[in-house]
Amino acid sequence: MSSNPSDPNHLLHHFETLAVHAGVSPDPTTGAIMTPIFQNSTYAQRAVGEHTGYEYSRTDNPTRTALQNSAAALEGGRYGLAFASGMAATDTLVRRLGPGDHVLSGNDVYGGTYRLFDKVLAKNGVEFSYVDTSDLEQVEAGLRPNTRMVWLETPTNPMLRLTDIAAVAQLTQAHGALLAVDNTFASPALQRPLLLGADVVVHSATKYLGGHSDVVGGLVIVNDQALYEDLKFLQNAAGAVPGPMDCFLTLRGIKTLPLRMQAHCANAQRLAEFLSQHSAVSQVIYPGLESHPQYELAKRQMAGGGGIISFIMEGGEAAASSVAANTQLFTLAESLGGVESLIEVPAVMTHASVADSSLAVDPGLVRVSVGIENCADLEADLSQALAQLAPVSKPAAVEAVGA
Repeated sequence: MSSNPSDPNHLLHHFETLAVHAGVSPDPTTGAIMTPIFQNSTYAQRAVGEHTGYEYSRTDNPTRTALQNSAAALEGGRYGLAFASGMAATDTLVRRLGPGDHVLSGNDVYGGTYRLFDKVLAKNGVEFSYVDTSDLEQVEAGLRPNTRMVWLETPTNPMLRLTDIAAVAQLTQAHGALLAVDNTFASPALQRPLLLGADVVVHSATKYLGGHSDVVGGLVIVNDQALYEDLKFLQNAAGAVPGPMDCFLTLRGIKTLPLRMQAHCANAQRLAEFLSQHSAVSQVIYPGLESHPQYELAKRQMAGGGGIISFIMEGGEAAASSVAANTQLFTLAESLGGVESLIEVPAVMTHASVADSSLAVDPGLVRVSVGIENCADLEADLSQALAQLAPVSKPAAVEAVGA
């Protein structure tokens, strides 16, 4: 960070200020405050082989550059790369590996990530294995001589398990493997893995960074220049890049990320406490509850419990489907991280691709993405949906755990 008082970047000390200003500046031609949407494919060159830094928009685009710089600043990294989706970002990162290389992954990951690993990339000879990364002994035991990368989600999707990033970073550094952290669920407003020792941060920018359910995108942030240059080559060669409008929308969303995450966390905490007292719910899974197995880690590693709650219904699959179908403010839909509240049943929706694997999800589990609406209204909506269930006999006390 600059220490020159004439450079406005020397004032970017706090996350809220970074979200508004980092990586962007008024357009030098027009003075436009918001980064323009450079909706073009090619650029005039000064002379043969001499350009202004932009020659073709698959390679670079000014709107995308602003997004990449902003995302890198938010994560405390040096380099950012934007992609057409979170899966494109993940694919590009793992595409660096070759036959015989091994990736150690968490055993509770987004279904699309497992599908990419198991059904696509494994056919190219990359080996994948899965362990509970919240257990450091399992991580250490899972490392192989050919392990090139450890892949973490923390919190995981959908069981919201947490992994001690700093501790795993020590293991991967000693082993000579890269540590990649999917930070989608927490966002850099709550957690910055690079500052804890990770080598790579990956985001589905579709979620909290965009924040308005109107854009699909992905991001990779790194500190190492050689790694960045490898990924930059692949970004251009494979071409899975976002369009300028998508970059503009994500930049717009980032500016309100700190405020939105405060509301997401406050609402989710209150709803998790409400659900943990409901007789129709057997387990509530939320890092902000003291009963979560990694509650102390959550307090140390995150700035809030996040906006996602998972809970398991006493009545199993039928009860889960009933609740998801009968909410009125919570929209039955996949995805997460928008200003509006969403509800889904992962076993048959976002995680259907792991149904026949060891990563299968409890069919009675419901996942909610808590929005920024008034929490009293959200609580009333869940209450009325739960009230439509047939009574289930169970003990008075409800177990609220992190599973």
